[in-house]
Amino acid sequence: MNLRRLPGMFCGLLLAACLAPAETKVLENFTLIDGTGNKPLANAGMVVTDGRITYVGAKAGAKAAAGAERIDLTGKFVMPGIINLHGHLGNTLGLVQDPKNFTRQNLGDQLKTYAKYGVTGVMSMGSDTDLVFEVRAAQRSGRPNTARIYTAGRGFTGAGGYPTKAPGMKGVPYEVTTAGEVDKAIAELAKKKVDLVKIWVDDHLGKEQKIPLNISQAIISAAHRNGLRVGAHIFYLQDAEKLVEAGLNGLAHSVRDKPVSDGLILAMKKRGAWQQAATLTREVSTFVYAKPHPFLDDAFFTKSIDAKTLATLKSAEYIKKAAADPDLPLYPGFLAMAQKNLKKLVESGVKVGFGTDTGPPARFSGYFEQWEMELMVESGLTPMQVITIATHNSADFLGVLKDLGTLEKGKWADLVVLGKNPLDNIRNTRSIETVWVAGNKAN
Repeated sequence: MNLRRLPGMFCGLLLAACLAPAETKVLENFTLIDGTGNKPLANAGMVVTDGRITYVGAKAGAKAAAGAERIDLTGKFVMPGIINLHGHLGNTLGLVQDPKNFTRQNLGDQLKTYAKYGVTGVMSMGSDTDLVFEVRAAQRSGRPNTARIYTAGRGFTGAGGYPTKAPGMKGVPYEVTTAGEVDKAIAELAKKKVDLVKIWVDDHLGKEQKIPLNISQAIISAAHRNGLRVGAHIFYLQDAEKLVEAGLNGLAHSVRDKPVSDGLILAMKKRGAWQQAATLTREVSTFVYAKPHPFLDDAFFTKSIDAKTLATLKSAEYIKKAAADPDLPLYPGFLAMAQKNLKKLVESGVKVGFGTDTGPPARFSGYFEQWEMELMVESGLTPMQVITIATHNSADFLGVLKDLGTLEKGKWADLVVLGKNPLDNIRNTRSIETVWVAGNKAN
């Protein structure tokens, strides 16, 4: 090779890259539900260039250079991709949870499943291995075509605390007992640039050890010193009140033991704390398998479930085991309380995000996000409120609203094309025809 030619060759390659034609797609003739809560726009158009929205509005304004791909969406409805603020990636295969399952293949398959159901982003809440950071970095260096990863890395509990006794969870969270252990673990998480810090604060109806309040306070303080926000698994109103007072940023589940108090609502509004996720489907999963349920025969569900798992869920043995849970009579009441509290928080002006706690066994990624939206409407919210919470609000909680969460100029084209109007019936969010992530069709 003639070394004298290298500078010129490099400049030529650089110039060619700069002059490469942009990838431009024009979507036309659809009804836009943009995620902001604004009224839908009929006969809309959108121009997507290299994965970002360069125009969205009336079809007449959707101009593009000759040669752009034009996609006719007559009769369709377009909404932003759903962002799940509470999931658990990678650890479950079939109905078995184990960190050994956290492989690149399993993680990738789950991200594809989420996207298949219109979920274009997922916050994995505290049960990840370091592989998650590698996959997240690869996504963020380009344009993904599966659900985007956000991660809390490893969450926190106390020594032997909940949920370390759950199958496959021993050794997953940090088990901390001192401020020094907290500081060390938070420093590790900060170095890895986690998107959130997770604490489990629960005693599983008195059956397990709950992390002490002073340790939770130390975690919140250490996280904030490192510029990190904190979300907590909670069950009891009292814990929610104390943690919000300590500076907690997000309640990762609903309060389920009693109605939310006016004091909690005032504190959340004053401090900017979020109801990060209501996780209504998490409550459904505690009792729905105790007898045969129609969703197990729903083609929208079964398309992503392997035959062995489905057969197990339908088996007499599995149903009998679920029905034998001594706390089974309590579970429907916890769901009802969560729904009541969700409605009150929304009506009170507390910031509310969207999440499901999918990923662990029998809490099925993708399908449960769709079911969650239906349960939110059953709680008294409108379809427009639910869609806005699941898109705009979730992006806002993550601090990524400048790039995601709504379909506006300058943002990534993370969107779902629907065959039916979800504002008429929230179940129409299931009429998915295509899903895009960063302007790429998800696969």
